[in-house]
Amino acid sequence: MSTKLLNYYEAIEKASAEMLAAARTGNWDEVVKLEGACAVLIAQLKNAAQSSHLMQNEAKEKSRIMQRILLNDAEIRHLAEPWLEDLDHMMGGKPAMLH
Repeated sequence: MSTKLLNYYEAIEKASAEMLAAARTGNWDEVVKLEGACAVLIAQLKNAAQSSHLMQNEAKEKSRIMQRILLNDAEIRHLAEPWLEDLDHMMGGKPAMLH
């Protein structure tokens, strides 16, 4: 049963890599679509984790997967910053002033 948990982490990693690829090409609609898929996977993972636990070797793999997901997320956020600023301007917002 714990292998099933690891499969969820792997699926989330795959989706985050696909999100990053879409963000690199500026396909923000695809990023949003994949973000929704990730949310579903995360909900399923939380549900499955209530009745199952990872073995020690699987926990190490989970940690490696989580690191890759976090790196993908950081790059996606970096790529999204200009897009979010453009969206803010289109919506009539003012740029934030940093002091």
